[in-house]
Amino acid sequence: MLQRKARAELEAAVADMPQEHASRLLALVDLNGGDEVLDAARERLAGATAEVDAALASLAGVAEVLRRERPELVLHFDLAELRGYRYHTGVVFAALVPGHGEAIARGGRYDDVGRFFGRARPATGFSTDLRTLLRLSDGQATAQVESGIFAPADADPALCAAIRELRERGERVVRALPGQVGGAAEMDCDRELVRNDDGWEIRTVEDA
Repeated sequence: MLQRKARAELEAAVADMPQEHASRLLALVDLNGGDEVLDAARERLAGATAEVDAALASLAGVAEVLRRERPELVLHFDLAELRGYRYHTGVVFAALVPGHGEAIARGGRYDDVGRFFGRARPATGFSTDLRTLLRLSDGQATAQVESGIFAPADADPALCAAIRELRERGERVVRALPGQVGGAAEMDCDRELVRNDDGWEIRTVEDA
């Protein structure tokens, strides 16, 4: 009912709930749109659990980083979005482009899912269709990059700019996640970005 934004059905379903819980659940139907949604959510979901507050703070943090690193992106928030698998532990997302009616990628955060395989660690991933990407691309293939550059989990705008420049030049840059165990070697990178007095520089793993 939330996924379909079926307000009338949802109102009937929550009729016997305590009013404060029912009103917060119904609020999710309307909490979709631009940046104003996050401010509205803080007001309409006030008094909910600490988990709700933490989720809103996390979403606001993700949005802040996206606005800083990719200001040209149009962000749309939907707090009633329920798609995804149960292993997701944080934000889920979809990427869309003008002129294409369906998402070209879907994904989300799924921390510690690897514990079943003995490798619990933070993770974010997505799925996409390579044929769709090829149809939407300019048709020019990029050269295969054998080596990689490892970047730390740092929100420094100068680091973000350096990563963008390197990727535009065809470099493979792997960015660490907060709390990640393992560094450049584990990510098959022979170089890494290291902060110095003038900003960020690339060093070989042996020299860093």
